[in-house]
Amino acid sequence: MVQLRLPMLLLTLGVSVTTPAQDSSPPSTEADLRALVDTMSLEEKLAQLSCIWNDKAKIFDATGNFSAKKMAAAFPHGVGCVARPQDTVGKDTPAERKDVNDATVLRRESARTPGETVQLTNAIQRWMIEETRLGIPTLFHEEGLHGFQARYATSFPQAIALASTFDPALVEQVYAITAREIRVRGAHHVLSPVVDVALDPRWGRIEETFGEDPYLVSRMGVAAVRGFQGTAADGSIPEGRVLATLKHMTGHGQPEAGMNIGPANLPERFLRTVFFPPFEAAVREAGAASVMASYNEIDGVPSHANGWLLNTVLRGEWGFDGVVVADYFAINELERRHRIVGSIAEAGALALRSGVDFELPDGVAFYALQQAFEAGTLDKDALMPVIDRAVLRVLRMKLRGGVFADPFADADEADALTGNAEARQLALTAAHRAAVLVKNENRTLPLDLSTLKRIALIGPNADITVLGGYSDEPRQTVSILDGLQQALEDAPGEDVELVHAKGVALTNNRSWWDDDVELADRDRNLTLIEEAAATAQGADLVILAIGGDESTSREAWSETHLGDRDEITLIGEQQALVEALAATGIPLVGVIISGRPLALTPVEEHFDAILYGWLLGQETGTAVADLLLGKVSPGGKMPVSFPRTVGQIPAFYFHKPTARRGYAFTETGPLYPFGFGLSYTRFELSTPVLADEEIARDGETTVSVTVRNTGEVTGDEVVQLYLRDLVSSVTRPVKELKGFQRVTLAPGTETTVTLPITPEALAFFNKDLQRVVEPGEFEVMVGNSSISHQSTTLRVR
Repeated sequence: MVQLRLPMLLLTLGVSVTTPAQDSSPPSTEADLRALVDTMSLEEKLAQLSCIWNDKAKIFDATGNFSAKKMAAAFPHGVGCVARPQDTVGKDTPAERKDVNDATVLRRESARTPGETVQLTNAIQRWMIEETRLGIPTLFHEEGLHGFQARYATSFPQAIALASTFDPALVEQVYAITAREIRVRGAHHVLSPVVDVALDPRWGRIEETFGEDPYLVSRMGVAAVRGFQGTAADGSIPEGRVLATLKHMTGHGQPEAGMNIGPANLPERFLRTVFFPPFEAAVREAGAASVMASYNEIDGVPSHANGWLLNTVLRGEWGFDGVVVADYFAINELERRHRIVGSIAEAGALALRSGVDFELPDGVAFYALQQAFEAGTLDKDALMPVIDRAVLRVLRMKLRGGVFADPFADADEADALTGNAEARQLALTAAHRAAVLVKNENRTLPLDLSTLKRIALIGPNADITVLGGYSDEPRQTVSILDGLQQALEDAPGEDVELVHAKGVALTNNRSWWDDDVELADRDRNLTLIEEAAATAQGADLVILAIGGDESTSREAWSETHLGDRDEITLIGEQQALVEALAATGIPLVGVIISGRPLALTPVEEHFDAILYGWLLGQETGTAVADLLLGKVSPGGKMPVSFPRTVGQIPAFYFHKPTARRGYAFTETGPLYPFGFGLSYTRFELSTPVLADEEIARDGETTVSVTVRNTGEVTGDEVVQLYLRDLVSSVTRPVKELKGFQRVTLAPGTETTVTLPITPEALAFFNKDLQRVVEPGEFEVMVGNSSISHQSTTLRVR
C-alpha cells in the first residue's frame, strides 16, 4: 500500500501524535515502493535523491536546534538524507585540545551528546513523517571508520591497525559495536568501511584502509560489513545494526604521486586483480547496502561518470542491487575539477546515467536538473526513467534499513549504550591484538621490572592519545604516560620511578580538522631534545614514543587541507631526538604511533626493541603498557610492506617476476615485509601437507600445518597461505596471499591449521580478461610472513 503519512512510531517515546484521516501503514513490499514512486512529483523525487549537510543552517535556528518553520520553507518536500546529525553545524568547526580524564584528546564543541543527537533526529523525523505530503522518513548517515565519529562514542584502533590483527572475527565485533552506537542515536546508514587497497604509503589516507593485499582487505571488508549490517538471511538490517557503504570505488589507493584523488593510471587487469576483489567480496558475501564512487579517474573517466564501473561491473557482473552514493561534492567536481561537463545540471544528469543514485552531502547537482528541464537544456523525458530508478533504489534502501518501520531512537538508551564498559573492553582487546613487534634484540621486551629502577618515557606521543582521522571525543582516553603510570603503580612489589619529557613537538596544529600544517619550531625542538637527554640521565631504560599525529597523515580533502607527503621519514626533529638519546648508551625501546608506514631506516639500528602500534584508539596507553610489560604478548602482523626509502615505492610484496631486480647502492627488500611480526614466544610450523596433490581445475583441496609454541609464554601466531602459478599465459605475481588463520597457543601446546585452496584462489584474468584456472603446477607456501614459509607443489589438471 502507498504510505501517505507515518504518525505512529512515537508510542514507545510517550509522544502525543495527532493522526490525520489519510494515514496508512508504511510500505513493506516492492509493490508498495513502486506505487509510492508513481505518486511522487518531480520535486519530491529529486528531494529523495538529495541530502542536507552544509545546508543545515537553513533548517536550524540560532541555537543550533531544528526549526520546523525553516525546514518547511527550505525543503517543503522533505529530503532523502541528513548528513551527520550529531554535528550542530554544516561544517565541522575548528577544534581545540582539552584535557579529558587527564589525557589530551580532540574535542569539537560542535558535536552533540548521544541524548542531544536523539532529540534532533527524532524532531527531524517527526517533521518528515507528519508535515510532508507523503510522510517519507529521512535517512541519517554518519561516519564509522574505526568507531562512530561522534562525541562520547568508542574510538577503536584505526583501520590499518585493525588489519594488523589478521582477525576477521574481532573486526566484525568492532563494527557491530560501532553500528550499535550509531543506530542508537537514530541514524541508519554509515559511510564505512574503506575497502580501498592501499599501495602508496605517501597517501595520507592509507591509515583508513586494511592494507596492501586484496585478499586481506577482502576478508576484513566482509567482516566489517557483517558487523555493521548483521547476517540476516534475507538481507534485512536487524535492530542495532546499520546500512554499510563500501568506499571508494575504485583505484583510490594508488593515486598518481601519492596525492589524494589523483588519477589511477591502472590497466583493467590490475583493477580486476587488485582493486576490485574487496568490493566484489563485500557485495557478494556480505550484501553491502551501498557503494561510494571514488573521486579519482580511471583512464580519463571519473568514477562518478563511469557507467562501465558502476553499471556494467558493479551491478551487471556482481549483481549489486543497492544504492551508489556520491562522495562529498564529487558530482560537482565533474564540472569544476574534472571539466568533462559544462554545467552542474549536466554533471547531475551524467552521474545519474552512470549509476550514481544519491547525492552527498547536499543536493546541488540533482536539484539543478529541474531548472535545466524547464529551460530545455536537458531532456526530461529521457532522464525520468533514470531518476525513477534511483528513487526506487533509495526507497528500497530505507525499507531494508528499517527506516520506515523504526525511524526513531531513545535518548536514555543512547546515553547508556554509547562508550559503555563492553565497548571499552573490546577497544582494549583490539589494541592488544593490533600492535606489531618488529624488533626485539636480546629479548629486551617484555620488560623485567625487577631489573629497573628508573624508566624515562620521552616523545611527542607519550602524553597524548592519537586517535587518527575520522575520530571525535570518546568518553575516556588513556595516553601511554597514563597507562605506564597505572601499570607501575599496580605492579606488586616493584618500585620503579617513571620520568617524562616531551622530547620534540611535531606540528603547531591542534587537530585533524585544521587546514594548514605548520611544523614545530626547530630551535625550540633542539632545546626540548637537550632537556629530554638530561631527563634520561640515570634511567635504566628509555621508552621513546614517536611517529606522527592526526595532522601529519590524513585525508587531503582540498588544496588548503593537505595530508599526503613526498617522504615517509620521521617528521621534524625526531631523528635528532633518537640520536641524542642513543648517544646516552641507555637501552632504547621505540613505540611508534603513526597512521602510515614510516621508513625507520636511519634510526632503526639505535633501538633495542620496536613496537609498531599504528593508531591504537582510546585505550592506547593501557594496551602499550600491557604489551611492554608482558601482560599480553604481541601477535599483530604487518598489513603492508615497509619501504626502506621513498624511492622503493611501490614496495608491495605481490610484485611481478621482472620487478625488484635491484638498485645500485641499496637493498630492494622491505624494512618490514608484509605479514611480518614477532612475538615474546617462539613458534615452529611443520612442512605443509596437501590433502590432494593433484586436483581438477574446478576442484579444491586443503593444506595443513602443525603449529607448536616452543617458548615459555602464551602467544599468537598467524599462519599464512601464499600461492604462485608457476607457468601462466600472462605474467603472475611471485606470491599472493590466499588464506590465513590466527591461533593462540599456551607454551608447549600445538594445533593443526587447515586452509582451503579453492578454484577462486587459483584463478586469474587471462589475455582475454576472462577469469580462468589454467592447468599446471602451483607453489603452495605456508608460513608466518610473506618471506618466511615452507613450500609444496599442487598440480592442477
